[in-house]
Amino acid sequence: MSDLQTPAQPVQQAAPSKRTLLLSVAGAGLVAVLIIFVAVLPAEYNRDPLGLGRLTGLSRLWAPKQVAVATDAAGGPSARREPAAFRTDSFEIPLAPDGDEARRNALEFKVKVNKGSMLIYRWRVEGLSVPEDLMFDFHGHTVAGAAQGEVSVADYERASGAEANGSLVAPIDGIHGWYFRNRSDKPLRIRVQLAGYYQLIPAGQQGNLAGIEPEGSAPPRGPQRSQ
Repeated sequence: MSDLQTPAQPVQQAAPSKRTLLLSVAGAGLVAVLIIFVAVLPAEYNRDPLGLGRLTGLSRLWAPKQVAVATDAAGGPSARREPAAFRTDSFEIPLAPDGDEARRNALEFKVKVNKGSMLIYRWRVEGLSVPEDLMFDFHGHTVAGAAQGEVSVADYERASGAEANGSLVAPIDGIHGWYFRNRSDKPLRIRVQLAGYYQLIPAGQQGNLAGIEPEGSAPPRGPQRSQ
């Protein structure tokens, strides 16, 4: 009769020590922090404090979808080159009181601007107590073809007030500017500042019959495109 064998007892594994548990938890936390700094922040929030997102390309995942915009949606290119550097000029325009016998209470002041070029402006009136007493008409028109009795006109703004700031992208080749009229009983002075791509009109010519000259002008450099 064979001897009965005693069944093998299961091997008891020792429980990990507290030091091992702490090291495991610390290691997992370190890995989680690295994942946040290396992957999550660059890819989701466009923040790359370690610079690894840029090296690995993960920072590009944050970029939004790009949608192409038509640059000629407004009838012309959004960016263009000019034949000369931009210029800046300041002017002082005196206006006599309303009722002046020589009609010096009103005048027209314009500059030449080519189609698609930009003009930035600012003007304000000195000595005006009632803004409604200054009337202005901001417009432009061509000069070519006038002999045949045809002129293209572009109206921008007709109003009254003591100041205006803005910009213009010329829709036509021509002369662009303002007709000012003083309707008050006091003389006024209008301070005009211009910047952009334009040419001054010589004194006595259409657009500058009053002979307004710039103060402290910065003449353009390079060739000028003729009208």
